[in-house]
Amino acid sequence: MKILITGVAGLLGSRLADWIIENKPGVHVIGIDDLSGGYLENINPKVELWQMNITEHPIENIFEFHKIDYVFHFAAYAAEGLSPFIRCYNYDNNLKATAKIVNQCIKHDVKRLVFTSTLAVYGHGEGGIFDEEQQQAPIDPYGVAKYGCEMDIQIAGEQHGLDWCIIRPHNVYGVKQNIWDKYRNVLGIWMYQHLNGEDLTIFGDGEQTRAFSFIDDSLEPLWNSAVRKEASKEIINLGGIEEISINEASSVLLQVLGKGTRTYLEPRHEVKHSIPTFQKSIDLLGFEHKTDLVEGLTQMWEWAKEQPMRERFVWDNYELDKGIYSFWKNE
Repeated sequence: MKILITGVAGLLGSRLADWIIENKPGVHVIGIDDLSGGYLENINPKVELWQMNITEHPIENIFEFHKIDYVFHFAAYAAEGLSPFIRCYNYDNNLKATAKIVNQCIKHDVKRLVFTSTLAVYGHGEGGIFDEEQQQAPIDPYGVAKYGCEMDIQIAGEQHGLDWCIIRPHNVYGVKQNIWDKYRNVLGIWMYQHLNGEDLTIFGDGEQTRAFSFIDDSLEPLWNSAVRKEASKEIINLGGIEEISINEASSVLLQVLGKGTRTYLEPRHEVKHSIPTFQKSIDLLGFEHKTDLVEGLTQMWEWAKEQPMRERFVWDNYELDKGIYSFWKNE
């Protein structure tokens, strides 16, 4: 069996590759990544890496050289809050790349495409609770792009017979996360800030609520989304089930760190409460919420403090400066 993972140097991609190699002997893992948002050290040495940018380079050779059975399409720049200021990049990075993957899956009779979308497709949801049956209404370009990808994949299923499963993960964190990007992954941002002697920064009053998801709890369910018959052409929320405020999450991390302080910044345009339903992931994928936030952050912090000092990623030029938040303005 041959598996293709795009975004194999990122958190989801690298950790799923590790899990497959450890638990599914005989499965050959092929990975695509341009290393713009992940690091070579994250990639298991048993992965066959094709280093390229999907939007800029042809990918046909990978599918022609290998008979790919399943594709996990994870590659994307998931900076939801920044997306209004990098619109063109956001749509190119998500829509164009996904269209190219879809085309190759159809041409080469891939058994199933697993696509990671986002809770951002729900927008504000219905009372802050996000159920897979709700009408999607994203409030930022990132959510719009992911929703567009979802619709295109479903059309490919209807018109070309492509089998698919769409996963909507949320607030995923853990070992191998990119903690050097100032625009995404709040828990990683906080760890970077602490490592550099800075306060943990919180947008607005910190009463926004989220459900954080330790990556290890989602690895076997992700595998099941590809191989289980009952996951065919299903849209499934996947991840943590415990609602917690940003204030509370920062307090948990400060407990793990042993010291530190917080600074509150101006509010940004974002969903106030983002809590998904999870029963479908339990029924179809066998998901179990095994790791609480204290344990997950402890594991991530033990890894993070051993990482090399890397230069922090900062956008040199935004596509749109008007309305940019003060904390993201370039000096």
